[in-house]
Amino acid sequence: MPSIKFQIPHPNEEGCVLTGIIEQQNTTIGKEADAHVKPIALIFHGAMGHKDYLFLKKLAQSLPIDSCRFDFRGNHESNGIWYMGEKGFVNDLQDIDAVVTYLKAQYGYRVDLAIGHSRGSIVGMRWLATAPEGQDVSGYVNVSGRYRMKLHTYYDRWREGFEKKGIFHWKVRVAGKEVVREVRPADIRDFEEVDTSFVWTKFPKKTDVLTIHGLDDLVVQPFDAMIYARAFSNKPTATHTLHYVEGADHNFIGHYGEVVDTILGWWDQKTKGKLKDGVWLAGVKPKL
Repeated sequence: MPSIKFQIPHPNEEGCVLTGIIEQQNTTIGKEADAHVKPIALIFHGAMGHKDYLFLKKLAQSLPIDSCRFDFRGNHESNGIWYMGEKGFVNDLQDIDAVVTYLKAQYGYRVDLAIGHSRGSIVGMRWLATAPEGQDVSGYVNVSGRYRMKLHTYYDRWREGFEKKGIFHWKVRVAGKEVVREVRPADIRDFEEVDTSFVWTKFPKKTDVLTIHGLDDLVVQPFDAMIYARAFSNKPTATHTLHYVEGADHNFIGHYGEVVDTILGWWDQKTKGKLKDGVWLAGVKPKL
C-alpha cells in the first residue's frame, strides 16, 4: 500500500504550507484513473498533535479505503499560526477545505468517511455541518470529542503562570520535539465560546456516527460522549453507535488496538447496511 506525502500552499495564509499523507489502497488512483469519483477517509488530529500521533497512522494504514491525514496549520510539518480559540477552529476548517479541494482536483477523491480525535473531532463535525462536501460524507467517527467547552481544567493547571506573568507557556512533545505555545486567559475564554450545539440541528441527517470515549478520560469527561449519543440517535435516516473503552484515558494509551478494531468493525457493518442505534457489540458477552 503506497504512501504519498504532499505539501500544498494555503489559499488563506501567505507562506503557509499544509503537509499531509495519502494512504492508497488502489495504486492506479490519480488523474489518469477512471473518471468515477473515488471515496477517501479524512483523519483529523487533536490540539498540539500531528498526523501520525496516537492511533492515527495505524488506523490510516488499516482502513479498507484510501485515507488522508494532515497537520493542521501551526502544527508539526504545517507552518502558519496556531490559535487555541474560535479563530483557530475557523483556521482548521479552512485547512480541511484546502486539503479536500486538493484531493478532488488532483485525484478525483470524494470524502466518504471522516474521523477526528479530541479538538479534531469538533472541527470535523463542524466541517460536515457547514461545508457542501460535508453533506455527502456517509460516516463520521467522533473520538474523545468535547461537547461542554466550559468544563475543563485549563485554568487550574495554568493558574500559577497566569497569576504571576499573565501568560502560560504550554509545553508538549510533538513527534519527539518540544513545542511551546503561549496561552493567555483570553485564549481560554475564546475556547469556551466555541459552539458545539450545532450537532443537534445542522449535522448531516444521513451520516452514521460512531462515538468512542475512554472511561478514564480526565481531559474530556466521558459524559460528553453520552451527550453526542443523544444528539445523533433516533434519526430515521442515520444511526449512532456508542463505545466506551474501559481503562482508557483521553489519548487511549495502551488501547490503540481497540480503537482501530472498533472503527474497522463499525465501518464494515456500515458498508453491509447492518448498523443500528445503540452500543457497539450489543448482545455480545464481554470477556471478564
